[in-house]
Amino acid sequence: MAKEFKLSQSHLKSLEDELEYLRTTREKEVAEMIKEARSFGDLSENSEYDEAKNEQGKLYARIAEIENILAHATVIEEHEDENTIGMGTRVTVRDEDTGDEDTFEIVGSQEADPLDGRVSDDSPFGRAIIGHRTGDRVTVEAPVGQIHYQIVSFTK
Repeated sequence: MAKEFKLSQSHLKSLEDELEYLRTTREKEVAEMIKEARSFGDLSENSEYDEAKNEQGKLYARIAEIENILAHATVIEEHEDENTIGMGTRVTVRDEDTGDEDTFEIVGSQEADPLDGRVSDDSPFGRAIIGHRTGDRVTVEAPVGQIHYQIVSFTK
């Protein structure tokens, strides 16, 4: 069974745009690199040719990856219940042990970037917080143990 990829409409569009760029512009650029490198002669000792072929391999791997994501993508709609946390919600939480506050956006797994404050709905934090409201306390099962948060606020 293929993995399902949850994407926002905007991320789906950006992947489609990237795929179009890779198939047209970038593929032509790499083909030109290979053609130019071949003109240098003996391919067995031609580092430019090896580099161009490696670039071609990376290009085709990325194209295949994006095609797979798009083939198994599910577009997630913004969470419609204004009273609870869901996909597309930006939430501020307070760690009950340290008092530190952090703000995160709940997104699909393909868009997750914890260092940029974008947390997957499939992550332990995402699963624990979805469906809750301001003031609720949630417990997140993390590798370091349980972390207790209080939801300070959230916006759609």
